Amino acid sequence: MEVIALIGPSGTGKSHQAIKVAYNTASDLIIDDGLLIQESRILAGISAKKQPTKVGAIKTALFTDEEHRSEAQKTLDVLKPERILILGTSLGMVLRITEHLDLPRPGQVIDIAEITSSEDLRKAKFYRTRLGKHVVPVPTLEVKRNFPNTLIDSLQVILHGGESKKQIVFEQSVIRPNFSSLGKFTIAENVLIDITKRVLSGFEAVNHTGKIRIESEQGNTVIFIQFAANIGHPLQTLCRDIQTKVREIVEGYTGLSITAVNVSVINLVTGKSP
Repeated sequence: MEVIALIGPSGTGKSHQAIKVAYNTASDLIIDDGLLIQESRILAGISAKKQPTKVGAIKTALFTDEEHRSEAQKTLDVLKPERILILGTSLGMVLRITEHLDLPRPGQVIDIAEITSSEDLRKAKFYRTRLGKHVVPVPTLEVKRNFPNTLIDSLQVILHGGESKKQIVFEQSVIRPNFSSLGKFTIAENVLIDITKRVLSGFEAVNHTGKIRIESEQGNTVIFIQFAANIGHPLQTLCRDIQTKVREIVEGYTGLSITAVNVSVINLVTGKSP
């Protein structure tokens, strides 16, 4: 098994470059911030970006917790990767990760400054220090399972497939973790209700809205909607369209993970809404 280290100070774009480096070095697995990542999937681990403090984030990234470390080691034993790319702020950090996971010392060390322009390094530093944003090298759908109720955006990486010149597109995610220097954020329930009402107002078949309720538990949000419908519209199709649109708009505006949108038709009405 060969280990490759990608090192550089925090906020210099290591996670953003990870997919490219893994592709160019034929690495089977990426270890980044406490996660084991393979082919845009999180296979094991706990993300350091979920920790409430920077100290907790560092401990998670180093796999100091016995249960966290054991899960990662079991996954590695099953996969038996030939080559692993490990990200760290320094070679010392990567060495501590390899020690905790019983992996070989890095046979190759890549400094982020060697593969990234000074302008890209400046931009990466700005997004980290001024905006509190971090990159996770997996798609947003995968990230939402690990980062519920976290602001998430999408970022694409385009690679060129060697002699075939075929473009390969990978999706990454941009998040603002719990320990962001900008502080914590919360989204009040009345804001979610107002967004939902605005979505419903765009449906001609909705006569008026009834009670809208929000339930959140362990990072998952469920929206309950009651409304009166105008006669003459297929209710099953209308309800499906409302569910899809509400989930799409609320997730897009807030970054929350909407587990379900439960819709109830409480009345059929003839005429204009009150």
